Amino acid sequence: MHNSSGVLRKHLPVVATMIDLRLTILLLGLLMLLAFASPSLRNASTQSEPAPAARSAEWIAHPTIAQPTSRPRSAHPVPSSNDRFSDGTPDFLRLDSPQDQDTFRRWFVLVAEFQALRPASEVPREINDCAALLRYSYRNALRTHDAGWFKESEITPPSALPSLEKYRYPHTPLGASLFRVKPGAFNADDLNDGTFAEFADAKTLKDFNMHFLSRDISAARPGDLLFFRQLEQDSPFHSMIFIGRSPWLGESSPADSGDVVVYHTGPIGSAPGEMRRLSVAELLQHPSPRWRPVPGNSNFLGVFRWNILRGAN
Repeated sequence: MHNSSGVLRKHLPVVATMIDLRLTILLLGLLMLLAFASPSLRNASTQSEPAPAARSAEWIAHPTIAQPTSRPRSAHPVPSSNDRFSDGTPDFLRLDSPQDQDTFRRWFVLVAEFQALRPASEVPREINDCAALLRYSYRNALRTHDAGWFKESEITPPSALPSLEKYRYPHTPLGASLFRVKPGAFNADDLNDGTFAEFADAKTLKDFNMHFLSRDISAARPGDLLFFRQLEQDSPFHSMIFIGRSPWLGESSPADSGDVVVYHTGPIGSAPGEMRRLSVAELLQHPSPRWRPVPGNSNFLGVFRWNILRGAN
């Protein structure tokens, strides 16, 4: 034991030197390894999130998650700009169902004829010419016909009649601006550039809101319009509403058993004008030939129909 301890003490510095050398070599090796491996470590750190391509694939793989680059959806979808007849009236405004078409016609003629039957002092002041009568009757045909409307209009229909199903004024696809006032087929820009308005004169109503049917009055149905052009007058375009058989008077007397028309004369000289109601038979024999709705009368432009009645069928 004594000899062994002495030998160990004799060789201990050499052993310590060898250990220090080995540790130094090991540490140098580790440092070199880290130096060569550091680019890989850096690349690994940048891949902690998916690369753009991988992210796109992830969104596609999970369609229920909204893609961050997608455009937000509009709260109010833009209506279709289809105009199948290229007449300027969008298809979304047309009354496609036969039921709505019939309902519109019945309300339109009922409102219009009532103005000719009521006392002149009770006719709404806004009805001051033929175009105003068209606009008033058109809007009110599209209304919700409830107790409030009956009170406001002072109209109580002679029989029960439903309101439209597709939409109601003023909450229509065009709001209160029902009438087209510019030429051309419909496009989406028309909704914001003043193409539709609440007011339109007789010529504008005819040109941009109706379509020609015939110069034969027998083609007219209730709610259709007869147009005349009298060049010698200040307001040359005039309209009459074809009522057909009166929904108010029916066949209560022989004089009311046939088709009738109603219209407002517009101002006559300094007078404000008035509502008038004639049978078609009387109109065909009008004392002034220029007011007769016959093909031979060049002042008679023909029978026209509202574009909203130009439906899918």
